[in-house]
Amino acid sequence: MMILTLAVSGYRSLRDLILPLDRITVVTGANGSGKSSLYRSIRLLADVAQGRAIASLAAEGGLSSTLWAGPEAFSRAMKRGDVPVQGTLRKGVVSLKLGFADEDYGYAIDLGLPVADGTSMFNADPEIKAEVLWAGEALSRANEIAGRTGPTARVLNPQGQRIPVVQNLAQFDSMMTHAADPKDGLELLVMRERMRGWRFYDHLRTDRDAPARFPKIGTRTPVLSADGSDLAAALRTIQEIGNPVALADAIDDAFSGASIEISVNEGYFELLMNQKGLLRPLRASELSDGTLRYLLLTAALLSPRPAPLIVLNEPETSLHPSLLEPLGRLIRTAAEKTQVIVVSHAEVLVHALSDAPGCAHFHLYKELGETQAGVDDTPRWKWPSR
Repeated sequence: MMILTLAVSGYRSLRDLILPLDRITVVTGANGSGKSSLYRSIRLLADVAQGRAIASLAAEGGLSSTLWAGPEAFSRAMKRGDVPVQGTLRKGVVSLKLGFADEDYGYAIDLGLPVADGTSMFNADPEIKAEVLWAGEALSRANEIAGRTGPTARVLNPQGQRIPVVQNLAQFDSMMTHAADPKDGLELLVMRERMRGWRFYDHLRTDRDAPARFPKIGTRTPVLSADGSDLAAALRTIQEIGNPVALADAIDDAFSGASIEISVNEGYFELLMNQKGLLRPLRASELSDGTLRYLLLTAALLSPRPAPLIVLNEPETSLHPSLLEPLGRLIRTAAEKTQVIVVSHAEVLVHALSDAPGCAHFHLYKELGETQAGVDDTPRWKWPSR
């Protein structure tokens, strides 16, 4: 189910960003333009479904460290440069908002600062001020399916009544993890599982001590792990129950005449690569960083269990320029079954994707410290009220 709209407000340089997504969405921009912030905001949204959003914010330095650091609003004089950018009297509450809408449902969450009581050592933890799940493109009173204010989560029953299903939610607990139920919160359950299926790849290690370089106990692995440690098992799984032809083609496309094989010794799986002109296969420990990264991305993108969404952050890292066009073709193949967001600096990769059917390209830039995407036709969006 494809995500149509992504919305972020108050997160780092993303003061108020609403993007229309497509089957492939490419995000580019100069260093410091907000690409990493956009990537992190999507990860944070996914963490909500795992019950990890508060901990993830804490790992970034807490809510106060991740909030938009500029003024609440820019005056015309500030935008013209007639006066310096300066704080104004705040009219709204401090808030970090994340949301998205797919072809069926939309979801948004509003995180804010707690009211300090002077007794707790967790007063820096953000609180969930509001959450809502709705049907359709944009939130309205008529299409709200489930909502949470304070400790109470309500869902719409078959009779059209909004009934409480949980009344003691802690301020740090999401209705996604505590009110999703096959009986009274089926839509919440469906959305939660979709979000839990999102995959993120930005820490695929290829250094000398990378786990993917060494034999590892293998089991059927339809989904490559985030660090790529189970690469050999993941590739063998594609060969057995996935699309072995697409796998072989992707490798030959990048390394003409090359092929892979997986050896097993007492349950330990090891990747071997045959290359044209060599008398023996190379072990994973002998592969260059770029070759290993390409194989890791291949295993991620050709998963026999396609994800609703895959987000790749600078996948071109360590790749030789000659591998960028094959990577683009690989991403296009994956996008036939999976929505893909690519954050990239590589012009060759961007060009290889830009003419793909259903490709949106956003070039981020900053204006007065705020990330802009130059969207001409902003999708309809409404945040939940507290």
